[in-house]
Amino acid sequence: MRGERVFLSEARRVVVKVGTSTVAHPDGKPNFGQVEQVVRGIADLWNEGRQVVLVTSGAIASGLGRMGLAERPESVVDKQALAAVGQAVLMRLYERLFGEYGRTVAQVLLTREDLEDPVRHDNARNTINRLLDWGVVPVINENDTVAVEEINFGDNDNLSALVARLIDADLLVILTDIDGLYTADPRSDKEARLLSVVPAITRELEDAAGGAGTRLSRGGMASKLSAARLAGAAGIPTVVARGSRRAVLREILDGQDVGTLFLAGERVQREA
Repeated sequence: MRGERVFLSEARRVVVKVGTSTVAHPDGKPNFGQVEQVVRGIADLWNEGRQVVLVTSGAIASGLGRMGLAERPESVVDKQALAAVGQAVLMRLYERLFGEYGRTVAQVLLTREDLEDPVRHDNARNTINRLLDWGVVPVINENDTVAVEEINFGDNDNLSALVARLIDADLLVILTDIDGLYTADPRSDKEARLLSVVPAITRELEDAAGGAGTRLSRGGMASKLSAARLAGAAGIPTVVARGSRRAVLREILDGQDVGTLFLAGERVQREA
């Protein structure tokens, strides 16, 4: 356990975000092995007395897989329709897997307006808090079927940070398809070095962040930096790590040197 990470073991309320690359194979079919691994890790955290919220991507990709389509469509209406199909696929999968570990799940679909309008903001917060009090795992996604702007420009990295702020979480964990933040894109630069702890998000780090990792993904490392900054401004640290890593959630909550830890508070604000 590294000194900078000792405090992670004290986190009682955690938001875990899984990206499309963790949830689905490149063809959009469910990645049962990786999803089951994440579900098992979340269930284990619940069993030791923590409260965990899951923010999931992958609705459109899962819709592609269910409909047998080879490419992500360009039109908004097609994306909305695929999201409607894929969200049902995702929730059936989560309900079955969490059920095997004795956990009930609840679907919560949000748009940016739900978190910006004061009344809807409070309603969302109260509902999620009540679910957590009941021991239910909230499974949250953007409401892509109606949120046109989110489909075009949004990503669930920032949604996960907003949810973490909404419920006063102690930690945000973003699981993706690489080990964390590197000094350069490791897919093209063999000299790229994984950063263990980031005390401040600088312009240099932003320049090093690449784009989306797969053809089905919307977010990339740049959106994860944005999410870490957003969460950090509210005093919530963020860990970005590889979702396929076995027992990744257990390692993070044990304070092990896994992924990249973005410290919270004023140090996470963007430097001039």
